[in-house]
Amino acid sequence: MEVSGQNYTEKLFEQNRSPEANHSNRGANFAAVTVVMLVMRTFGDAFLQWLETLRFPAPLPDDVEVLDPYREPAVRDAVAAFARRYYDDTAPRIGIFGINPGRFGAGTTGLSFTDPYALGKLCGIPHSLGNGRELSATFVYETIAAFGGVERFYRRFYMSALVPLGLVRGGRNLNFYDDPRVERVAVPFIVETLWQQIAFPLHRQVAIVLGSGKLRRIAEQLNAEHRFFERLIVLEHPRFVMQYRRRRLAEYVERYVRAYHDALTLCGLPS
Repeated sequence: MEVSGQNYTEKLFEQNRSPEANHSNRGANFAAVTVVMLVMRTFGDAFLQWLETLRFPAPLPDDVEVLDPYREPAVRDAVAAFARRYYDDTAPRIGIFGINPGRFGAGTTGLSFTDPYALGKLCGIPHSLGNGRELSATFVYETIAAFGGVERFYRRFYMSALVPLGLVRGGRNLNFYDDPRVERVAVPFIVETLWQQIAFPLHRQVAIVLGSGKLRRIAEQLNAEHRFFERLIVLEHPRFVMQYRRRRLAEYVERYVRAYHDALTLCGLPS
């Protein structure tokens, strides 16, 4: 009986989500998933197909809303154009993970740490999402410029968030770990979506985490339990830098760029 690549991939995802799956089996299964995906599709194809089925698990508290821009045609068009331009190959990327999307960055564009200004002016992707700026995106694109520009950066790195959909309470951004009720729902979602993103594929030697407080604790705990990556590099969150360390901006840009190069070295890639 012939098994399609898609069905085989889905079967492996189910095996890795099962309680019986041990760490060694998960690694072997996702290596197989990676082989299938390399044959089937580009990194961008895998990314876009993942977004099509991305849903935050229910239930959430009544006062918390999910920020899901991917239901908007203009966002889907912009994200697809970005993927075609920057992810149109089968090379693995190094994952960079923030907290969860905010309203004015990924909550508007669908791309982590990318506001409408960066998407249009710096990434060269035409869109109808406005021209707004956002603090975290402003800083991140300073580091991307210092690294060598968007083309060089996105051929090597993939930006996401531990919780890849945004959360809002009372019209304001909500970090998933700031409400224990939300965190309980979010943690299994993090585990599931990290395995799915690893299969795009991502390099397993290292990932970068943008958040040195609660996010670091959660990321390190989950990584120790599930062994997503061999090592995590942790940096201060971009918003923290822009709000509280702006006078030392050049120093923090240098820290980020150094982390990018360190990650490439750990993956055995030219930096």
